[in-house]
Amino acid sequence: MTGKTFWCGIACGFLAAATAFSPATGGNADEPDHSNVPGVVIDASRDKQRVYFGCPSIAVLANGDYVASHSLFGPGTTYNRTRVFRSADAGLTWEPLTEIDGQWWSTLFVHRGGLYIMGVSRRYGQVVIRRSDDGGKTWTAPQDGTTGLLCGEGPHHTAPVPVVVHAGRIWRAMEDMHPKISWPGNFRAFVISAPADADLLDAGNWTTSNRLRFQPEWLEAERPGWLEGNIVVTPEDKLVNILRLNDDRGDRAAIVRVSDDGRTISFDPEHDFIDLPGGRTKFTIRFDEATGRYWSLVNKQRNPEATRNLLVLVSSADLRDWEVEATILQHPDRKKVAFQYVDWLFEGRDIIAVSRTAFNDAHNFHDANYLTFHRVRDFRRARERAGRAPAADRPAEQ
Repeated sequence: MTGKTFWCGIACGFLAAATAFSPATGGNADEPDHSNVPGVVIDASRDKQRVYFGCPSIAVLANGDYVASHSLFGPGTTYNRTRVFRSADAGLTWEPLTEIDGQWWSTLFVHRGGLYIMGVSRRYGQVVIRRSDDGGKTWTAPQDGTTGLLCGEGPHHTAPVPVVVHAGRIWRAMEDMHPKISWPGNFRAFVISAPADADLLDAGNWTTSNRLRFQPEWLEAERPGWLEGNIVVTPEDKLVNILRLNDDRGDRAAIVRVSDDGRTISFDPEHDFIDLPGGRTKFTIRFDEATGRYWSLVNKQRNPEATRNLLVLVSSADLRDWEVEATILQHPDRKKVAFQYVDWLFEGRDIIAVSRTAFNDAHNFHDANYLTFHRVRDFRRARERAGRAPAADRPAEQ
């Protein structure tokens, strides 16, 4: 890393300073130099003007190994492939495992001992899920309704969003686009769920809610709409879907309510728009029992003005009032640098995360040329340092 081109959370003691070169990108004298890239390089595009990386996701296997994935997009791709990697040393080095044909916009997760990947078959494709029983090397093939093809009709849209087990069921948010025009105004939010002990590859075990389209009169914006929803359990033990909001003001989101049986979702535009730093870009929300708070890593857009070149840690006690806890990564270049679509997990005192990173003269900020790994150390101390954490929430000193 270098302190000359970007500021990062190392100054606050949060971001781990490890940097390693991934065997997935080569490593010989003919390879470009990736040593200045923040974090650990998992994968680097060999054609950054035509092949871009999207939808980073991360899971931890029962043996402690990390598994990460990303999709491929851009004019040099087929918009239907996902690469999978594994680390056996807590993220310091990574090895490529496979590239899945027919998997895109996907979430990795571990459930009842199996590793799953769930998303769509291609850009705006069918909803599919696969299982791996060997840590991500090989995967089942979704050929029909009994082997992982969950929703054949489309077009469908999603991202690496949380999968949550609640009240005996496993839950995930998705969207479709109907009709397929006017991104993202015609995205319809919905929730899909199944009994937690069911065969997740069997479409007959899944229940789909109604599909709720965003109404343009709800929001005065140039292109209003919602997408990339997060299933979250509220403090009242209810389910909501918190969606990224395409709002010109930049830092807001929408809360959609989910019925207990998962068949009905609803939205109240008078009460369910919230201020959320980074709400205009994709985010992942997770609940931390140690602090009793919800946390996220987000691309804050305002104060200062930013695109996706500012990554901050935020938290909330009630999902409605959010506080910025720390700046994790920041770079002055808004046009060709980004730390975006960050997917992450709690690991003890730390947060482990993967980022769709644009760096080193990327095509532009959106068209990322790296998949990077990051560790935010002792993340709960952000509240302690700001004087906001009660003593019971403060981690013991080592």
